[in-house]
Amino acid sequence: MSEIVGTVQGHRDGHGFVQADDGDASVFLPPQEMRSVMHRDRVKVRVVRFDRRGRPEGLVLEIIERRKTPIIGRLLQEGGAWLVAPEDRRFGQDILISPKGTANAEPGQVVAVELTEAPSLLAKPVGRVVEVLGGIDDPGMEIEIAVRKYEVPHRFSDATLAQAAKLPEKVRATDKKQRIDLTDVPLVTIDGEDARDFDDAVYCEPATIGRAKGPNGWRLIVAIADVSHYVKPGEALDLDAYERATSVYFPRRVIPMLPEKLSNGLCSLNPDVERLSMVCDMLVNAEGDVHAYQFYPAVIRSHARLTYTEVATILGNTRGPEALRRPELVPHLLHLHEVYRALLKSRSGRGAVDFDTTETQIVCDDNGRIAKIVPRVRTDAHRLIEECMLAANVCSADFITRAKHPSLFRVHEGPTPEKRQLLKNYLKALGLGLSLGEEPQPGDYQAIAQAVKDRPDVTQIHTMMLRSMQQAIYTPTNSGHFGLAYEAYTHFTSPIRRYPDLLVHRVIKALLGRGRYDLKLPAVQHQVGNVKRKPGGTRGAPSKGLPAAPTKAVARLKLPPAEAAAWETVGIHCSANERRADEASRDVEAWLKCMFMRERLGEEYGGTVSAVTSFGLFVQLDGLYVEGLIHITELGGEYYRFDETRQELRGERTGTRYVVGSRVLVQVSRVDLDTRKIDFRLVREAGEERAGSGLGRKRSRGADKDWVEPGAAQEALAEVRQADHEVKRAGKAARGAGKGRTRAAAPVAVPGKTGKGGSGKGSRGKR
Repeated sequence: MSEIVGTVQGHRDGHGFVQADDGDASVFLPPQEMRSVMHRDRVKVRVVRFDRRGRPEGLVLEIIERRKTPIIGRLLQEGGAWLVAPEDRRFGQDILISPKGTANAEPGQVVAVELTEAPSLLAKPVGRVVEVLGGIDDPGMEIEIAVRKYEVPHRFSDATLAQAAKLPEKVRATDKKQRIDLTDVPLVTIDGEDARDFDDAVYCEPATIGRAKGPNGWRLIVAIADVSHYVKPGEALDLDAYERATSVYFPRRVIPMLPEKLSNGLCSLNPDVERLSMVCDMLVNAEGDVHAYQFYPAVIRSHARLTYTEVATILGNTRGPEALRRPELVPHLLHLHEVYRALLKSRSGRGAVDFDTTETQIVCDDNGRIAKIVPRVRTDAHRLIEECMLAANVCSADFITRAKHPSLFRVHEGPTPEKRQLLKNYLKALGLGLSLGEEPQPGDYQAIAQAVKDRPDVTQIHTMMLRSMQQAIYTPTNSGHFGLAYEAYTHFTSPIRRYPDLLVHRVIKALLGRGRYDLKLPAVQHQVGNVKRKPGGTRGAPSKGLPAAPTKAVARLKLPPAEAAAWETVGIHCSANERRADEASRDVEAWLKCMFMRERLGEEYGGTVSAVTSFGLFVQLDGLYVEGLIHITELGGEYYRFDETRQELRGERTGTRYVVGSRVLVQVSRVDLDTRKIDFRLVREAGEERAGSGLGRKRSRGADKDWVEPGAAQEALAEVRQADHEVKRAGKAARGAGKGRTRAAAPVAVPGKTGKGGSGKGSRGKR
């Protein structure tokens, strides 16, 4: 049988998989084989059989490389023995600690462990404590755990810190050479209230395009911090930036891609100080199309640091107190709003997909715990900046494409055939006269979104449409951006926090100097673990968990194999680190939400079903924006079938249906901090025969037990009468078929897996 070399991916249930280095094969490892290896080890396995599900099953032949990264977990003492239970359950087994290897840590504390003896078929792994992080309830502990659990680099090297310390405190005269002076242009930054680094500044004024006698368009200037002036290829700053590839954002804390002297100082477009920038200077016509553009390095001075709230207030009332505080900027903000509306018109004409989704923000108290979770309100100020950044990103992609220079594109491909068919079946099951062709276009999605906007189940339909899309990735192969309906798209506007943007800046600078950017692949210390290429190929092959590189390429440059492989590897590395940052952020948010709900055990809340799976319902609570699971065994004494096409659970006896968007009343029944899971129990009380009858208000202990939504009692009574009628009719039919035949009552059963798992919710990729 074939032999495969790959990386072990453990599973919390004890088994595991070996993901081949070429990304093409995945071999199942039964629990007994996992006893001698650990999550993230590199091994050689032999396929010895295929199980009942058709999966190749492997036998470990050789352990090529042990993962040397410390393992995070809680120190426990059981029966006189010390052990550490790993925070990441994929490691599958506890680690024994010698009495002299505890580093004076106390039971229950979170520690980092280094293995001293590897596991075997007959013995558990042995290790020693190398770092004591503190108590599980210490403020900020969830972030300390996450950065180590996901191996996020969070300490800059000594060489990087030394290099950053040598940088000047302000822009010098030598730095301004061969740059356009825009310090007199009233550029402004517009960001959130809690923003600390400012990547971009904008300015707009009316402009005359062509031979028109008066203004018939706008000049839009987008100035982006020139990080590439300070971060040079191959230097310590660059190596650390590449290793991180992105800043990681947690509530109350950021793990930056660059040291603070750059991210909050020299490269941050702070008000009233000179800063170096790369400028995208555009002419936008009345239809919202970019008529012309140019890139150039410049020196700017931001004239104000504005927030989204301020700008939205000024645009809403140009004579209000906020506008009177900054009268000199009001005309420029109005021009920005005008060009935004023109760009929005162009967006609509392209058929770009735009769903109204609710984003939330966690507000923490002084101890780092959740005080409240509030929805983020998107205003015209948010959309204005977004459209300006999109325009600059498209211009950078066009500039690089026309020059036929390799770079990283931000690619978002259309739905896969499987996801497209699932969505088509779903729309058909709803009876909608809307369908998707074999090659759906962004306009098709937007047309469906517009057609269903007034339906009561619009949220459910939008959710299914979002889940049908693929995640966006970084790749040198330009396949366009499906969601935004662009033929070519890059990331140019955030080089302080994203490495791909820094690369795009370097490419544009090289082209402006009539040169070529020669990419040298930096070495990485903290490998994500899924950055592998197919041997002998130029295309990357991300392993399981990452989207594959696009296959439908509209433009592919012929590059030397080494250069093509370098760009492909950089794209996969940046995509993998972006996913890692998202996972770490979600883990911290899940931990905070579990702590938040642990104080609310037993309380009752109204909520909305946000996802339906074969093992239960995920429900988001009203007002709290916290999600938890109602396991299928909590839905009542009957058999529920999962209909994948309709995305619903239906009871066989009563016909009760649960779909995305159903309203339910639930009780918080269990909070598991270790697995980051919250469990709900479906509430059934007097006067309520069916969950989902419009219940939606918070209930607490001692609340009125007979309360139901107005009209729900009549609806429930009608349903009871209908059910009685159907039972009687079924009884007559059974008696007519023969007295000797009886039917057993349908038991409570769980189709598919009964364990708790991921929500199955798709996520919208970052643009």
